[in-house]
Amino acid sequence: MMTKIAVHATTAAHSAVRWYKSRLEEGGASDRGDISITTVIIWVASAAAAVAIAGGIALLATRYTNLLNGI
Repeated sequence: MMTKIAVHATTAAHSAVRWYKSRLEEGGASDRGDISITTVIIWVASAAAAVAIAGGIALLATRYTNLLNGI
């Protein structure tokens, strides 16, 4: 039983490697418009920075609105 599982796993891994190599040879990854991990990291960091800035502005506006209401 374990031998069959090992053979199937090896065959599946070999097929995946052959498929990946064929995609590289065809230039498939760049032709499909896949985004890189770096791009995703930049977008996530930009979104997090925008949320932090908006939160800071909201906090300051709330804090100083209460001070200015007494004038």
